[in-house]
Amino acid sequence: MKGSIQGVVAAIVTPITERFRPDHGKFVDLAQKLLADGCDGLNVLGTTGEAMSFTVEERIAVMEAAARHLPLERLLVGTGASAVGDAVTLSVRAAELGFGGILLLPPFYYKNVSDTGIIEYVDAVIQATRKQAIPIYLYNFPALSGVPYSETLVRALVLRFGSRIAGLKDSSGDMVYARSIAALPSRLAVFPSNEGTLLEARSGVFAGCISATANLNAALCSKAFREGDENAMTKAVTIRNLFNGRPLVPGVKAVVAMQLSDSQLAAVMPPLSRLDPSDENALREHYRRVA
Repeated sequence: MKGSIQGVVAAIVTPITERFRPDHGKFVDLAQKLLADGCDGLNVLGTTGEAMSFTVEERIAVMEAAARHLPLERLLVGTGASAVGDAVTLSVRAAELGFGGILLLPPFYYKNVSDTGIIEYVDAVIQATRKQAIPIYLYNFPALSGVPYSETLVRALVLRFGSRIAGLKDSSGDMVYARSIAALPSRLAVFPSNEGTLLEARSGVFAGCISATANLNAALCSKAFREGDENAMTKAVTIRNLFNGRPLVPGVKAVVAMQLSDSQLAAVMPPLSRLDPSDENALREHYRRVA
């Protein structure tokens, strides 16, 4: 069993209320807009979606809101957690609802853990979802998790769990690693986190990309992936590069808020904080010039 999601996948932001709760209505509206703008899929409750700043109950409520209004077969949802029980709870609910796949961070509090421990964590999720065998996409983001899915570990997971491991999202920025995982005999669906790889993905090397800035450049990314349009690709990457040296999540949310004329969409969950007003205005002006 492999997942069927491919192409341009936006790591969708999670709008929040003034009381620091997910805003389900605004989330659904934004998700529908991104799909209409050309996204092939969405990554719900990932890093850009600030998943780790919400409770398990809040994450499940967002998942249930998505299930009521969105095509779940086109959605990956982040279910990773530091506690294996939380990861199981989230993954089981994702499977029950019918998401297209789960994006599974490794447990991330303890560092320098053995591969055996991570395999046991993944095994717990797989056993809990065996009746509704939802595709599992590994989420490699060692800069934040501190726990990598090394190539050796990925090979071991595929050897043990077979087609339950459908793919991998790589946010390490290490393209040698991403290409190495994509070249494994198991033919995992590999998604780098940078839309600059979309033209390469057209050749079948990668399944597509899962990108935070696809919240802002979905139509350009879609044109690059579907048509091989190099000008669209250049423009999409130029938009992404506006965020170099800036906090990515607050920056993306600031531009989404401008696009949709809703200042509350720029709000982020603690411990993140909004950009200062001068930087926010400068970013928005740079975006207007490029877009």
